Amino acid sequence: MPKQIRIDISDIHHFFTLPENIERPQQIELRKQAIYQFRNQLLSVQLNQNIENIDFEKTEFGKPFLKKIPKFFLNHSHSQKVYALASSNQVVDLGVDLEDLDRRVRFDALAKHAFHPTEYQMWQALECDPIYWFKVWTTKEAVLKANGLGIRMDLKDLNTNTHPLQNGGRCEHEKIGVFAYQNFELANCMLTVAWRSEHSCRGFALPSIQIHQHGSFPKTKAL
Repeated sequence: MPKQIRIDISDIHHFFTLPENIERPQQIELRKQAIYQFRNQLLSVQLNQNIENIDFEKTEFGKPFLKKIPKFFLNHSHSQKVYALASSNQVVDLGVDLEDLDRRVRFDALAKHAFHPTEYQMWQALECDPIYWFKVWTTKEAVLKANGLGIRMDLKDLNTNTHPLQNGGRCEHEKIGVFAYQNFELANCMLTVAWRSEHSCRGFALPSIQIHQHGSFPKTKAL
């Protein structure tokens, strides 16, 4: 039986409504606290125990983990519109990233800054396809979040081997090791989950990835 990864995904407006007439710093703080509260609710149901903010600690690079369940791996991400939580007690070192597909992006400037030369060349060959751009970007961030280094590693040094027609693969770098990933093009966002992998003569075994949608989030687009 394959190992399992669970992904919970929700529109942010499902659990948070922005109050009127407050300053932007307050908006950001209230939104952050609402996200933490929703994360804790999801984990409380999944683990059948009460989870609160005080139950989390961070690694030296800032990656959160549950101090009372250190072998339970998790990571979360959010855009302006969507929240996602990836979790597993079987798959080591999870990372997840998502981006709204209608986000206004300086595609070329960011690609020149963050894409490996091979990735940039492929993107140019695809006539600067925005879907490929989001696949590369979310894969790169998910892999680095899975490793725990975040963006402390130069993004251009990592070639994710993202393929325009495939929605998953593996990449490696001497600083972080080998990671596998899976891309999901959802109704309004690109989501990528990554996890630590290994070289194996038996080939690459993809874990079972179960997506649980909350609120009015649209059904997942088949890949």
